[in-house]
Formats: sequence, C-alpha cells, structure tokens
Amino acid sequence: MIQIEQLSKKYKNADFFSVLELDLCIDEKEIFGLIGPNGAGKTTLISLLSSLIKPTSGTFTINGLNYKKNKNELKKMIGIVPQEYALYPTLTAFENLMYFGSMYGLKGNDLKTKINLAIETLGLTKFLNKKIGTFSGGMKRRVNLIASILHEPKILFLDEPTVGVDVQSKNVIIDYLQSLNQKGTTIIYTSHHLNEAETFCTKVAIIDHGKIIAKGSPKELITHQENANNLEDVFLALTGKMLRDYA
Repeated sequence: MIQIEQLSKKYKNADFFSVLELDLCIDEKEIFGLIGPNGAGKTTLISLLSSLIKPTSGTFTINGLNYKKNKNELKKMIGIVPQEYALYPTLTAFENLMYFGSMYGLKGNDLKTKINLAIETLGLTKFLNKKIGTFSGGMKRRVNLIASILHEPKILFLDEPTVGVDVQSKNVIIDYLQSLNQKGTTIIYTSHHLNEAETFCTKVAIIDHGKIIAKGSPKELITHQENANNLEDVFLALTGKMLRDYA
C-alpha cells in the first residue's frame, strides 16, 4: 500500500534532518505503528506521506500512485487525524462534520447518514448540536476522528489519536479503529502509549533520529530483544533512557 524509498526531510534553518534516507514498505490492511522518542521524526513522516509538506529528497508511492503526479487522487484516498484538534470551537459537532464532509464532496442525506452513524457508534448522539468548545478532550478526539473518515479513506493517518483522553474514550476510539481496519482501512498510527501500540498494531517501526532502527510485529520485536518482556523494554533498549527534550 505504501512504498517509501530514501525519503529525507530537513526543515529550513534546521541543524539536522528530521527524516533521513528512510526506506519502508507498509502492506494493505495493516495497523502500522510508528513509535519513537520526542523529535524522532514520526510526525514529519506522517506529514510527508499525507502531502502536507514536501520532502527534501527521496520518493514514495501510495496504492501505486506517485505523490508528485497524483496528489489530488491521493488526497481523496487518505484521512488524517492530527495531534491538535482540527475543529471549529464555535460550531456544533454537526456543523463541523457537515463542513468537513462537504470538503470531500459529500452532501445531502448521504452525508447526514454517515455523520449520524459515526456519532452514534462513538457515543456522541446527545451532543450532536452542542458547540465543540464545550466538549471534553475525549469528545473532541472522537469528533476529530469522525471528520477524517466520512469519505471512507483507504488509508488513515493518526498522530497520537488517544493522547490526553480518559480510559473510556480511548477504548471507544481503539475499538472503532479496529472495526475500520477489519473493513479494509489501512491504518498508520503514532503514539507514546507503548502498551496500547503493543496490543493495537499488527506491525511497528521504531524511529530514532529520522531513521528506522527496528521493524516487525510487536511479538517479533519482544522475542528478538534480550531480556524484553514488552514493547517498552524493546523501545528503551534501542533508544536509551536519556531524556529527549527539544525546542
């Protein structure tokens, strides 16, 4: 589904590459986790693949389409859930979703039906006509997710979709994502919640300093790392225990 070859990105005035000569292949219908320390390049990689920013060098294809030649076609087949809430706080949940759905070319009863079904599944029906600014973090996360899947994308990019939410919201979000994956959606996901990634992802890649340093199923990575009992043990063994603060 995704083929990446020697992909690099260096931001203007930056001292280092955020992504450096990265090669990666992601199969269709995977739940693929990108995990790494702060500043490792996870968000940059997702931004590159979703055509939000341009690479410095290298190339990639999605579903056989080249990002340079087929940008409009690619945008139609992907959904993006960013770290920050991409919603209008003074509009209601329904107004937000009608607006974002219309951007994908959806309209009328078809769009309303998709909104109502997703809202019901994610437990937000009684809040449909409330302003987003009054919502809790977990509720905003769920509406953010719905806005990205109304057009039924083939690939869904999620940048820390459960950060800052309560356990109940996290479980609802993960269950919903798994149901989307079972229907055929390929999911690319970043998170600092390694226990969550261990149980949720079919494969993971550990990224550090813009490069992939390990890749495989969580079980494979745990088995191959000496004295590792879980994915967090693997992560710390490969990336170290030093703080990764950056500005």
